[in-house]
Amino acid sequence: MSELRDDPVFYGRVHTLVRQIPPGKVSTYGDVAAMVGGGSDGRAVGLAMAALGPDNADVPWQRVISRDGTISTRGLRQSELLEAEGVTFDAQGRVTMARHRWAGPDAAWCAANRYTPLPPRPPEPEQLELF
Repeated sequence: MSELRDDPVFYGRVHTLVRQIPPGKVSTYGDVAAMVGGGSDGRAVGLAMAALGPDNADVPWQRVISRDGTISTRGLRQSELLEAEGVTFDAQGRVTMARHRWAGPDAAWCAANRYTPLPPRPPEPEQLELF
């Protein structure tokens, strides 16, 4: 991963992919890394997202979250932006992944842009709210 730190080509590939995530959907750092490839991991994707800076308006950084549905350290602003897009949260403040997890771009887009499509995943059960 250290060779990906501050790599403008890698960061550009991450940002290009994140621009594909539609409003109301989220992806995980690990899923983005899997699609970008090249030996990347979720931490490298996190560095690429952090490099955007707080005034970024071009890349929808708020749509990239942890695999357990928790949001990054940007805190309230991230949850507010996601809620404005219709993303829902459970009682613990995690994104309802069963509803909002993005399956990735279609295979044709991935092939044309040299990304790896995500493998099909079984449906995630939606957590029931008891209280």
